[in-house]
Amino acid sequence: MDFSLSQEQEMLRESAQRFARKELAPIAKHLEESNTPAPKDLVRRYASLGFLGVNLDAKYGGAGLSHLDAVLVLEEIAKVSPAVAFPVFESCFGPVLAIRHFAPVALAQRIVPKVCAGDMIVAVAMSEPDAGSALTDLRTRGTIEGDSVVIDGQKRWCSGAGHADAYLVYCRLSDAPGAKGIGAVLVEKEAKGLSFGAAEQLMGFRGIPSADMFFDKVRVPAGNVVVPAGGFRKLMEAFDLERCGNATMCLAIAASAFDDALAYVNQRKQFGKPLIDFQAVQLKIADMAIRLEAARMLVYRAVANASAGLPSIKESSIAKCFANEMVREVCGIALQLMGGYGYNKSFPMEQRLRDGWGWGIAGGAIDIQKTNIAAAYAGKRFDQRR
Repeated sequence: MDFSLSQEQEMLRESAQRFARKELAPIAKHLEESNTPAPKDLVRRYASLGFLGVNLDAKYGGAGLSHLDAVLVLEEIAKVSPAVAFPVFESCFGPVLAIRHFAPVALAQRIVPKVCAGDMIVAVAMSEPDAGSALTDLRTRGTIEGDSVVIDGQKRWCSGAGHADAYLVYCRLSDAPGAKGIGAVLVEKEAKGLSFGAAEQLMGFRGIPSADMFFDKVRVPAGNVVVPAGGFRKLMEAFDLERCGNATMCLAIAASAFDDALAYVNQRKQFGKPLIDFQAVQLKIADMAIRLEAARMLVYRAVANASAGLPSIKESSIAKCFANEMVREVCGIALQLMGGYGYNKSFPMEQRLRDGWGWGIAGGAIDIQKTNIAAAYAGKRFDQRR
């Protein structure tokens, strides 16, 4: 078992790191202050550098590399901020992977190359007012009418709502109860009857738009059905990879917090010596490093074991759960070490704490991941309704 990166992977990581450090900080600052999403020209710049669809097939315009390669790129860009990294996240770990794996060939050939070229962003629309963690309670319905699907309902907490070009909409495609009736349909932004609510004002995630979505007899071609009714398990298999992207965002935020805190305690002096010379500070630095490296190994394991396929629910849930808790702890310690400078909006540490906290809510709450982990080890699913 080899835990080292290959020479090619090191080169890829260093390339993403150089670009991120050289070009992204001013853009990230603007997105945070204006709460606006990454501009289209930045998305196309990512495409020109090969950072979109890193783990998608070359025949679709992707780089044809592994999920681990995609993690390496995403981590380096997200160290600057999640907002500038979000287009990379969506192209490598978002719903485009479900389209690539499960959609009809004609639909995949139409959509995936546009994502890899930076001409389209695809977001996922899952949660509803009464269906978040209890996702199988969703009510949005897609009715098959000849060669069309007509969609009615409402979605909530859609990251990218109003900004993305298309949405993978989880909905009921049959009258079968629970998960058996659920599938997914691709709806493009211009579809008649699709509208968006006011932009959410969140504690963090600035630059990553979120809003309600309303479907009023939205009609799309039947060929836009990505997964038919009864395919809920397939959708969640693809979502297991999104969990690894979520964990990578946490990894990046925590890594940048650690780097800044370490630099600060080496430079900052109190009582006549650098803070790093105090044993209490050394213990905190060690605690941060241990949690950070453990999270990195869990993320790497989940995606490496998936190869070019999709990760297991057990390994992806463990990685996400640990990384979600780790980023909150590490950013909290880092902010405390930096004192007033950590708490000051003139420095990025307080933003990292706000952003880091949100990833344990997005993509499946921490306690839901723990239920998934217990179910994987017990070899059974737990019905929370009984």
